[in-house]
Amino acid sequence: MIIGVPKEIKTHENRVALLPGGVLKMKRNGHDVLIEKGAGIGSGFSDEKYTEAGATIVDDVDKLWEKSEMIMKVKEPIEVEYDRMQEGQIIFTYFHFAASRELTEAVIDSKCIAIAYETVEKADGSLPLLIPMSEVAGRMASQEGAKYLEKAQGGRGVLLGGIPGVKPANVMVIGGGIVGVNAAKIAAGMGANTTIMDIDMPRLRYLDDVMPSNIDTMFSSEANIKKLLPDVDMIIGAVLKPGAKAPHLVTREMLGDMKKGAVLVDVAIDQGGCFETSKPTTHDNPIYDVDGIVHYCVTNMPGAVPFTSTLGLTNVTLPYAVDIANKGWKKALDNDEELKKGLNIVNGDVVYKDVADAFDMDFTSIDSVF
Repeated sequence: MIIGVPKEIKTHENRVALLPGGVLKMKRNGHDVLIEKGAGIGSGFSDEKYTEAGATIVDDVDKLWEKSEMIMKVKEPIEVEYDRMQEGQIIFTYFHFAASRELTEAVIDSKCIAIAYETVEKADGSLPLLIPMSEVAGRMASQEGAKYLEKAQGGRGVLLGGIPGVKPANVMVIGGGIVGVNAAKIAAGMGANTTIMDIDMPRLRYLDDVMPSNIDTMFSSEANIKKLLPDVDMIIGAVLKPGAKAPHLVTREMLGDMKKGAVLVDVAIDQGGCFETSKPTTHDNPIYDVDGIVHYCVTNMPGAVPFTSTLGLTNVTLPYAVDIANKGWKKALDNDEELKKGLNIVNGDVVYKDVADAFDMDFTSIDSVF
């Protein structure tokens, strides 16, 4: 199979979908790899390293897409890439379809095979291709939130950990999954009084046992969220429903209960955001203000730390990619139930129900594909 790896072109997206070591693995399995010139530089991997591993460096990105049977990316295709997608071509990347009707319709129209990293799911419900980026984004959420609490950045002028004689900041983390746990660890590690909220009581009991003493747990409900709002300095939204649009847990009206200059960090923005006032932002323009509340809603947070992020991502995606290349997408997915759940759109049909539901589109059972 011919695998193509284009350079990521989303704003300040420096990750790359395949490392030189991954190229070597693909070559040893009999596949050819095309790498767009400069695709790995942002993550610290030169074209020479890819060439040494056996890849072919391609200057013309249109030709790369045209020749490739499988495209490996990090972020979803953006508008300039829509016309490059081809019927029957496998595209293996993060899609987050429920956040964008435009993207969903473009992929449907292309009749490509869209396999989404974020919905590959193990039998225990874990999301192996989302976990490493969730870890990065969770840890970055507290780091970025702390920065934007600074007065010069538009925040309240609060130091997250306080100092002797001055209380630390109060941080609310909504969601006790991978993102939430990592966000809470960093916030608490910086000294903040941190509350982590979830609707899963067994999960809360577990977190109560293992998390540091300055992290409290609380059942996530509208009443409990509203109860904490007047005292909170930062809220991190870390709620995920795989493949579906995130629920709005903080409404615009609720912002009125918060202190001016408090910060919202919406890590669920790829899935539409879990705050009503959230809208996607970029690393160029990461924040905006609504009713005196600072919003940070960057859709590709891990792109700011591409070396760490690329290694973490490719550690988990490569085995699946090799399997797809070796067997073809249909046989690979038919033999692997967790990988099968990554199939979202195939030949113009939406086969992932939450994506169809998000836009009231026709849904086709995945069983009809195999």
